[in-house]
Amino acid sequence: MTGRRTGRGRAWAELLRVSALLSVPGDALAGAAAAGARPGRGTLCALGASLCLYEAGMALNDWADRAEDAVERPHRPLPSGRIAPGTALAASAALTAAGLALASRAGRPSLAVATALATTVWAYDLGLKHTPAGPGAMATARALDLLLGATASTRGRDTRTRASLDALPSAALLGAHTYAVTAVSRHETRGGSTRTPLAALAVTLAVAAAASGGPGGPRSDTARLRPLLALAYARTPAPLLLHAALNPSAALTERAVGGGIRATIPLQAALAARAGAPATALALLGLVPAARALARKVSPT
Repeated sequence: MTGRRTGRGRAWAELLRVSALLSVPGDALAGAAAAGARPGRGTLCALGASLCLYEAGMALNDWADRAEDAVERPHRPLPSGRIAPGTALAASAALTAAGLALASRAGRPSLAVATALATTVWAYDLGLKHTPAGPGAMATARALDLLLGATASTRGRDTRTRASLDALPSAALLGAHTYAVTAVSRHETRGGSTRTPLAALAVTLAVAAAASGGPGGPRSDTARLRPLLALAYARTPAPLLLHAALNPSAALTERAVGGGIRATIPLQAALAARAGAPATALALLGLVPAARALARKVSPT
């Protein structure tokens, strides 16, 4: 009985990509920092909503890809029979509802952003993923997640509007990184692309350069921290992307995608520092070792 429970827990961990889950909280925290707000109750609501909607997308992704995975990845929870397709779909719907409910606790504007985010996630998994619009949809989802944190962390209509505008540059950088990782992920089962990893590497370096800028004089804490965090971000996926470009095998491409997912955390830290929130940046950076350890046990892709 214990072995069966352990096996079922492992199956859910694989379905929900728990090793990638630590890449989510930084969206809300970086959004709050970009809005110039201290994390509070609204930020926690946004963080909870982000986690629920992210996991809803993971479950829905495998439900939508169950026929394809039966051929290319038969070991995954649905094609292997460890989790029933209907159960995965029901979990996705329940997690979506929970995410929207949590977002509503932060106010109607936050619910509106979360609804746009949930719509984007479902549209990506059910139709856009295998089209040229796929990477753009995924990038939009990540950008909206950061804007959710910015909106939920502030009060007042005018303040929220200004916060959303202030957070747009950070959302754009996070979206650009997500676009690049998603574009590479489209080749992870078959490999064969040299151009896409090279393009993703160029995007990574450009995002790192942009993230190293920000407020504060040359002697401020954030001015010293920003380039270090930008470097920590770039060095996580860059070698793996270069390897995937030089030897575009499926295995190396998958490793590059995993590196890109892990790099989201130091990027969020760099964006928080860029917005003048060094404490938030350092707290996020502390998630990196845990994310790396989890990735050794459960694949993030």
